[in-house]
Amino acid sequence: MTETSYNLLVFAFPVLVPLTLAAITAILWRNIQAQRVVAIAGLGVIVVCSVLLTMAVLRYDILAVEFGSWAVPFGISFVADRFAAALVMITGVLAFCVGIFSLRDMRQIHMRAGFYPLFFGMVAGVNGAFLTGDLFNLYVWFEVMLITSLGLLVIGRTKAQIDGAIKYALLNLLGTVLFLMAIGLLYGAAGTLAFADLARVLPTLEPTPGLVGAAILFLCAFGIKAGVFPLFFWLPASYHTAPFTISAIFAGLLTKVGVYAAFRVFTLLFTVEESGIREIVAVVAALTMVTGVFGAAVQWNIRRILSFHIISQIGYILMGLAIATPLAIAGAVFYIVHHIIVKANLFLLAGAIRQASGTDDLKKSGGLLKSHPWLAVLFLIPALSLAGLPPLSGFWAKFLVVDASFKGDMAWLAAVALFTGLLTLYSMTKIWMEAFWKAPGIERSQTRPVPVLMVAPIAVLGAITLTIGFYAEPFVQFAEKASITLTQPDVYIAAFFGEETQVGEAALERIDQ
Repeated sequence: MTETSYNLLVFAFPVLVPLTLAAITAILWRNIQAQRVVAIAGLGVIVVCSVLLTMAVLRYDILAVEFGSWAVPFGISFVADRFAAALVMITGVLAFCVGIFSLRDMRQIHMRAGFYPLFFGMVAGVNGAFLTGDLFNLYVWFEVMLITSLGLLVIGRTKAQIDGAIKYALLNLLGTVLFLMAIGLLYGAAGTLAFADLARVLPTLEPTPGLVGAAILFLCAFGIKAGVFPLFFWLPASYHTAPFTISAIFAGLLTKVGVYAAFRVFTLLFTVEESGIREIVAVVAALTMVTGVFGAAVQWNIRRILSFHIISQIGYILMGLAIATPLAIAGAVFYIVHHIIVKANLFLLAGAIRQASGTDDLKKSGGLLKSHPWLAVLFLIPALSLAGLPPLSGFWAKFLVVDASFKGDMAWLAAVALFTGLLTLYSMTKIWMEAFWKAPGIERSQTRPVPVLMVAPIAVLGAITLTIGFYAEPFVQFAEKASITLTQPDVYIAAFFGEETQVGEAALERIDQ
């Protein structure tokens, strides 16, 4: 096999394998057991494919492939740098863990309604969005994600799910319209939609109202997808209505695709400083943190608390984009990886708490510390990591973005982040005290065992969180190198147009500065 063929397969498999699995599980819709076997085996293959892609990126720094022998900007291209490869690998690991959890969480009615085909379709859409090399195909993968996630959201056909899906669909369709308008304005000005070609062409163009309008529309569209202030209302209205398996994969991945797109566009095509949106992004980041954490503080349903904390944590990630220094971007990359693992794990834990106590209403739960002490320990790992306590992964993630805020003359943003961290600790403490510490009510005096297939993926994700926390240095170094293709567009451009690109010590020295 030639090197070109190998690279082509490495790129294609993270998208092609889940699409194939979606088709196979759809054919097997009458045979639930066969669906489960195919799904778990296929998820293992997806993990292997994502690891191979990451290994290839570690070897070459950045890879680009044009499909169908059509060169940029005419063909469909995929590109993988460290940022994209890390997210593809985390997606594979998370999908595998959630798939194991689903074996006991999802009922037969969900399987017959198309859970696995929709699930694999969404994974394909997420990976496609992370790997695509042009804006139009980013829109296509967004639509794949929207269609499949809507199907998953209403899979139980309950009134609450349909109500949440309507809110989810309306705002996300608005984001899609804004995204298409931005694409149209940008294509009219530059005549291309390939990321690398745009990054080469846009600096040669004079600023026009069309380009400014495109930047603002991109910011609004990705803000809706990411769930930032004030465009987040669809998220807490919908995430708690789906089965726990679906809530977990949504919490881990969907908003991160919007964040990924924002980082790609506002580092490669527009910069926050030159486009004049630095202060806007900073204020939006602060308000996202504060409104999310206050929303969580007044909730008593575990998944609604966690849903508001998704919003709050997105604010931390936006801090990196607002500051836009290499250190800040590296901190944001680290934060995204940490948050995908921790947030999905907390939603799986919410499912385990529901299984053990029969409710996810904190006012009605209690006593799990005595009946399920191991569950209490597994909850503490992601909960304290989310709050940013050392030496867990959340501490290092917050440290990097807060440190970048001070060094980037945005101390006020660091103060907001630290205040938000305290309130996050309050919310996690409330869940601990109500679900685990307090005595159960009379009607909840009997608890139920939690199946091993629910506990195992929670333990695996918890182990990943501990690994990132206790051995943070290699992950921080990876994030620093990932920030190079975001802060230095010439590295990204060179991968498409045949120039030699190697990330060396000189580039890393610029990061330190």
